Amino acid sequence: MTLRARIAVLMSQPFTQRFILGVILFNAVLLGLETSETVMAEFGPLVVFLDTLCLGIFIVEILLKLFALDLRFFKSSWNVFDMIVVGIAVIPGAQSLSVLRALRILRLLRVISVAPSLRRVVEGFVTALPGMGSVFLLMAIIFYIGSVMATKLFGDAFPQWFGTLGGSAYSLFQVMTLESWSMGIVRPVMEQYPYAWAFFVPFIMMTTFAVVNLLVGLIVNSMQDAHHAADIERTDQHREDVIQRLIAIERRLADQETGSKNQPPL
Repeated sequence: MTLRARIAVLMSQPFTQRFILGVILFNAVLLGLETSETVMAEFGPLVVFLDTLCLGIFIVEILLKLFALDLRFFKSSWNVFDMIVVGIAVIPGAQSLSVLRALRILRLLRVISVAPSLRRVVEGFVTALPGMGSVFLLMAIIFYIGSVMATKLFGDAFPQWFGTLGGSAYSLFQVMTLESWSMGIVRPVMEQYPYAWAFFVPFIMMTTFAVVNLLVGLIVNSMQDAHHAADIERTDQHREDVIQRLIAIERRLADQETGSKNQPPL
């Protein structure tokens, strides 16, 4: 077995994956501690050293994968994702710019690429994006119609909520999320427009209870499909392993029969 093959096997071992996961979680704790002035005043150099050590482990991991897989490394979107997340920390000036320092917490997202169950969740979400686009378009149409109607109906009396098209859209978004929608917006409007419920109730029914649930249903179905595809892949891999073992056993039996035939009689 070549050195590249050995490194590839090492990087795919469960022990290696668990070690990297532990480093990711430990590094996330360190990045949280860096936000505490008390901790940094007492243990600042140690926290910075451990954070740099974690970054070094991540860089070594990426380099080993690059060496073992060569250009095949870039065929996996998760490998590219890991490289981008780790690469943010080694950008020149990353330690001085507050924005880049804050982006270091994105290393925690590597938990997704290490944990297979989280990968399936994200893959299911990505698979649902085309269907979600249609739902978002439908919701945008409903919001646009509702915003125009609300501006025309309630804009003069309540300019702070419905004075402009953008303000109406934001207020309707608050209504959709059911955040203080009744006492905060709808009931004050109904004091001047008693029949305003005839506008708001259908809007809530269409957005909160229909369109949003449709969006959740798409995501759940896509995640179920992702889990089903993963199960099929595991079954196919198990079947392939069993076939290879049977072939190896048949070859051994054939070699034993051939050897016994070639042995001279006593």
